[in-house]
Amino acid sequence: MHSKEAALPNIEDVAAAAGVSTATVSRVINRPASVREPLRLRVAEAIARLRYVPHAGARALKLQRSGTVGAIFPTVDNAMFAAAIDALQQRLAAQDMQLLIATCGYDPDVEARQAVNLVTRGVDALTLCGTAQRPELLQFLRQRELPVVHSMTCPVPQGLVGVGFDNARAIGLAVRHLVELGHRHIAMLAGITRHNDRATARVAGVRRALRRAALPPPPLIECAYDIAAARAALRELLAARPRPTAVVCGNDVIAVGALLEAQALGIAVPGELSITGFDDIELARHLRPALTTLRVPTQSLWHLVADRLIAGLAGLAGEAMPAATAVEVELCVRDSTGPAPRR
Repeated sequence: MHSKEAALPNIEDVAAAAGVSTATVSRVINRPASVREPLRLRVAEAIARLRYVPHAGARALKLQRSGTVGAIFPTVDNAMFAAAIDALQQRLAAQDMQLLIATCGYDPDVEARQAVNLVTRGVDALTLCGTAQRPELLQFLRQRELPVVHSMTCPVPQGLVGVGFDNARAIGLAVRHLVELGHRHIAMLAGITRHNDRATARVAGVRRALRRAALPPPPLIECAYDIAAARAALRELLAARPRPTAVVCGNDVIAVGALLEAQALGIAVPGELSITGFDDIELARHLRPALTTLRVPTQSLWHLVADRLIAGLAGLAGEAMPAATAVEVELCVRDSTGPAPRR
């Protein structure tokens, strides 16, 4: 004879073990702040001892929430976005919330489809990168009164909620650093600006900073956030006349490609060519020469994104909370920049 498999514990078992009603157990699980601490601890001990797992579907029906948050990233093939996912997941997990991730490849049509997919699958809130979404998508999200936080840029258009930084102002710090080193022939390797408001703002920031320094607009090439593409772009950029003595890159991946190609061509960095990045991914400080770059406080930024989403779900977003929360980007001067070479 086969022994009968033990039944999984249910809410009634927890209530009996703790000496409380099933309603009290439900309150401890779903609204713990509404239960006095001694009682809450007693129920929690019974849950742990019995290894009771609340039924997620039933809980979602009761709360009219799924306990999930959606996030759409352009790609996960990027150290910065990988760190962002980790920070966002940490903060949400502390509130017993799950993260669902989708990618869009910098395509607003794909982003719109992914957002609709996440919403129809029941996410309670959503975070999107930047503000270059289709108007139809933003209208769709407004109609559903879904908490939405736009990340990586600040300020944001009226009516949106955002956590990020001023991309144009931040990259201007790198340009000013190069100008102070005596560079007058400054070029840019930018990310693809189409459908990317952050890349567009960084191009505008470089042009503005050079204009303020009474320098000409930069020779500029757009390339994918890809090392091979950046290497090819640098070769093309070096054909500009006069040849650049410094290159401002739209992110660290592009800067790594530029640095590798300069070394392959026998161009001394920073003796003949200074290079700056943007993001301060971990690799940046381990390169030789170490990369001068703009440090984005990725962890604190994405913790703030999570906090705004959680506040929106708690109904706190309308209580004098700012529409835009700015974080500071810092210039990290390392070994890839130096004085302009004499000509």
